[in-house]
Amino acid sequence: MPATPTWPPKSAPRLFVEQELSAGAGLTIEGPQSHYLARVMRVGEGDAVVLCDNLTGEWAARVVAADKRSVALTAETLLRPREEVPDFTLCAALLKKDRFDLVLEKACELGVRAIQPVLTRRCVADKLNLERARSILIEAAEQCARTALPELLAPLKLEALLKAWPEQRALFFADENGGENAVQQFGKHARPAALLTGPEGGFDEAERAAIRALPQTRAITLGPRVLRGETAAIAATALWMGTRGDWT
Repeated sequence: MPATPTWPPKSAPRLFVEQELSAGAGLTIEGPQSHYLARVMRVGEGDAVVLCDNLTGEWAARVVAADKRSVALTAETLLRPREEVPDFTLCAALLKKDRFDLVLEKACELGVRAIQPVLTRRCVADKLNLERARSILIEAAEQCARTALPELLAPLKLEALLKAWPEQRALFFADENGGENAVQQFGKHARPAALLTGPEGGFDEAERAAIRALPQTRAITLGPRVLRGETAAIAATALWMGTRGDWT
């Protein structure tokens, strides 16, 4: 007797949606997502689609109808509840567009809870298209099977960030001038935590002094080599996830 195919199949397309999902809930997908389902994935009536709402979790849904402009679906089965995400915020100085895109994508894949873009004196970029940045996070989350989207915060000047820093959150400062061993520092401080990385030109001396003056700051080193801003953000986030995050 042949084995019963698994449902939904692993090849089912995966999308984040705005609507809160529940068993039997119907929804209609339009716009670019509809184009993706109908034209690229060529879904038809009865096909499976995996949906995430960033609220309840991941659902198996079935296509009710599909045409050139919209796809109607019904949510059927909760596959996984929304994941518990470590309380870790990446505070990354804005970089050139393609490099910051990489930071957004990989931070999402690595499992951060929130991303705080930071404006410093040596930032080459001074603006961020939040809608475009959010779409990058959504695409990354869909590809790496996350059930929770990172919170994307509006860019904030470094001075404002430090002034409003919460008392209970450790701030690990990736200082190119040196600091304590990163793994040892991560191990000493429980959540909540955050990581601050710099722009292409690094922090200036006044900024560095202000960061180090914050009582919650823990200056760390990321090794003997000078790292690009995007490399520092990704490497240090991975290191934290491997020592204090949900990789263990």
